[in-house]
Amino acid sequence: MSSSLQNANYNVSLTLKLYILAGVIFGAYASRVCPFLESLSSLEIFTQVSLIFSGVFLIRHFLLANHTLVREGRLAKLDSGLFFAASIPVAFYYNLSYSFPLDSNLKVLFGMTLFGFFTGTILQLTCKLAQMKMMNKTGEFDFKLAGQRSSLVSQMIWIVVLLLVTLSFMLTMVAVKDAFWLEHNPARFIDGSGKVSIIKEFIFLSAVLAGYAISIMVLWSKLIKGILISQESSLEQVTQGNINIRLPIFAYDELGSMASLTNNMLDSLQKAQSEVKTTRDVAIVSLSALAESRDNETGAHIIRTQEYVKVLAEHLSLESKYSDSLTPNYIELLYKSAPLHDVGKVGIPDNVLLKPDKLTDDEFEIMKTHPQIGADALSTAEKQLGTSSFLRVAKEISLTHHEKWNGRGYPNQLAGEDIPLSGRLMALADVYDALISKRVYKPAFSHDKAKQIILEGDGSHFDPEVVKAFLAVENEFVRIASTYQDNKP
Repeated sequence: MSSSLQNANYNVSLTLKLYILAGVIFGAYASRVCPFLESLSSLEIFTQVSLIFSGVFLIRHFLLANHTLVREGRLAKLDSGLFFAASIPVAFYYNLSYSFPLDSNLKVLFGMTLFGFFTGTILQLTCKLAQMKMMNKTGEFDFKLAGQRSSLVSQMIWIVVLLLVTLSFMLTMVAVKDAFWLEHNPARFIDGSGKVSIIKEFIFLSAVLAGYAISIMVLWSKLIKGILISQESSLEQVTQGNINIRLPIFAYDELGSMASLTNNMLDSLQKAQSEVKTTRDVAIVSLSALAESRDNETGAHIIRTQEYVKVLAEHLSLESKYSDSLTPNYIELLYKSAPLHDVGKVGIPDNVLLKPDKLTDDEFEIMKTHPQIGADALSTAEKQLGTSSFLRVAKEISLTHHEKWNGRGYPNQLAGEDIPLSGRLMALADVYDALISKRVYKPAFSHDKAKQIILEGDGSHFDPEVVKAFLAVENEFVRIASTYQDNKP
């Protein structure tokens, strides 16, 4: 076989097997089942049938392999037409050579065309299944409708109707033909062999039609199931927050149209979400810039702490305990919300916030109110704008990033897992950055010194699981600190 002929819609091996199967069934019926053809030997019939079906396959392979219907995947139409065209000279041959009556000639025409339809339908469905499998394997789907609209429902109805009509027509033709045969062979009626032959013919034809029908229905159900599973898988990813996903479209039919409408809806949703995210990011930058303008800390501190929080969260998300809570969407919220951890400092008096020396106990008590101030401000925004994940996470971080694992933090002395995970992550990130940064009351510590102090706070100041994550990603902390230094833009 020429490899150039084996295009995506032409399965040479399966086509050959189905053509051989059609020929064997056609020959078996003519030589072993149909009582009207008892005058012909089995060898004579199978020789003729082999030549007929071999010629049909050769035409299909060498002349029609690159036909438009093959490229479009409309194999049922191609094979039905080919078998019908081949049945015309066959019917003329049998009529001239063996004086076949009209009903037998019609049966040849109808039977071969039916074999072509069954063969082409199986090839067409198998082709679609192979294409779907390849798409799922490579991930290269179509996401837009193309071509002319077809209907899965109409196709299913037509197949069922065709099968019922075919069964009725074939059995009616057999009944008429066999009645004519018995009328001219009374001896076969008397000895009962004629009745046996007719019953055998009815059973044979019913079994063949049922076999093809079941094969087509099984392939059809696999195709529909594959489409639905593929689209369901995409929708599951969408429900988990990944709205970049689009539903695959395998054909321009009811399921393809529904997928296209869903994709259009996701496009609109993504655009709206993008606008909301832009508004959110502008609000975060504005608020964090406001807090920064009143504080001695730099913008680099804000960037570093949000980067620290991100790498800690991504590492913890690999553990089964946190995989459900630390989703990519939630980690993005943490990353975006982290700059607002000290937004409450806008409410601290300048003589305390900007004091160049170490704070007194009373001044420190005032400073300790900034988490609550920030949370209250974000709560006010939340009431005005409605509850949103962004405001909720930002409020958590602002309120709880100075709480300690042992319950001795502030402002609410929360302990252990009563402290939201966002606050526990921010606590370590904030302390680490304060340790490695120069302040008016202390020099900048080295990474090793900061690491030592954090380890001393393991289980008292910090969540032990967060400390483990810090140790696992400490090289990332060093890289972030080096990348976003205070003297760099």
